[in-house]
Amino acid sequence: MFAYDLKLAIDSLKRTPGLSALMALAIALGIAVCAVTITIYHAVSSNPIPHRSQVLHAVTLDTWDVDRPYDEDEPENPPTLLTYRDATTLYGSGAAPRSLIMYKSGDLMLPERAGVKPFHATLRITTHEFFAMFDVPFQHGGGWDAAADAGPQPLAVLSAETNDKLFGGDNSVGRTVKIGSTEYRVAGVLEPWAPSPKFFDLNNGVFEDPEDVYLPFGWGRVLELPVHGNTQCWKSENQSSYTDFLNSECVWLQAWAELPDARARERYQAHLDNYARSQKATGRMQRPLNNRLYDVEQWLERNEVVSRDNRVLLGIAFLFLGVCLVNVVGLLLAKFLNAAPLTGLRRALGASRRDVVRQHVTEVLLLGLAGGVLGILLAIGGLAGIRMLYDDEYTRASYERLTAVDPVVVLATLALSVLAGIVAGLYPSWRIGRTAPAVYLKSQ
Repeated sequence: MFAYDLKLAIDSLKRTPGLSALMALAIALGIAVCAVTITIYHAVSSNPIPHRSQVLHAVTLDTWDVDRPYDEDEPENPPTLLTYRDATTLYGSGAAPRSLIMYKSGDLMLPERAGVKPFHATLRITTHEFFAMFDVPFQHGGGWDAAADAGPQPLAVLSAETNDKLFGGDNSVGRTVKIGSTEYRVAGVLEPWAPSPKFFDLNNGVFEDPEDVYLPFGWGRVLELPVHGNTQCWKSENQSSYTDFLNSECVWLQAWAELPDARARERYQAHLDNYARSQKATGRMQRPLNNRLYDVEQWLERNEVVSRDNRVLLGIAFLFLGVCLVNVVGLLLAKFLNAAPLTGLRRALGASRRDVVRQHVTEVLLLGLAGGVLGILLAIGGLAGIRMLYDDEYTRASYERLTAVDPVVVLATLALSVLAGIVAGLYPSWRIGRTAPAVYLKSQ
């Protein structure tokens, strides 16, 4: 029966090729706009580390000016970064089962490999827990230990891309790399790893690439490595030296704590509050107690990774699809009514109302499927166009991930197109199926 309905549907579409193409195009345009918007929304709203989302917590302290909030628009929020004094003190307290502090920096990489020119390498200056806490995968070697942080020892972990550039993808563990004026021994090489969004550091871009090289935290102070992330200061202070900067009230370090259960979280929250009270006694942190822990989902929300604009655009995309479907409904109704005499003849020859409705629904299913396939092709072109708009050195990788074609979204889009076709065709199919055959035959 379905094969017969399919044959009738194809014949019907062939009788009005221009109108059929117009309806498929209308569905395709709505689907394409939705697919592009859903792809971007899915990229920004996905949890990059769901299996550890409830365990990892970003640490914040309200060390800001007593006379004004950190965020004028949301005055209840504390700063997202910590001062050097607070970050190192909390890290050294051992109050969490596992914690880390870190920041982003950069320096000149001086390759020894022939044909590879010196280039600016992005650096992640971090304590050794970074790799275990964030489940960072290694293809060769591993990270370093606490002694290497404190020393600091001249060790480095390379990203897969950096290892490819410097050593042609070979196992480089034990070899040396020169960054600035310092030589480091390669302790490990990562597998390709680019969590999206870059949840552990949202300062410079939600979809920014992870760093090229990872160095023990102690090197930041020894080499006075600059901050390439955000540095925010509220107090006018003398900062004539790097030591002055470290002792200032400027916030620039990220801190994370691994808290496996609610009890561990409560203990660490109490530790934060007690630390803040002790600082109040010295004249610091004079704002009301407002220290917060954010798990990964909460951290993405706190940093507005999915902004109100994203949600509004998603709604507008579906409204546009709705407008397209309204037009398709009108076109289908006109097409089906125009073919009413043929439908009346089928009814007179014994076809039931259900048979007529089923045949017309099959036709709109084909239209929906055709519109979906065309819509996906248009969406792929649209995503490629977005990538071309942001084809400079600093944003290319971010937008490639943001606009990457997602198989899940493709399947969802196909399902949406079929559903859209059914929704658009239900009323015309019902309308043509409920009219008595005599009405059709009188029009002959």
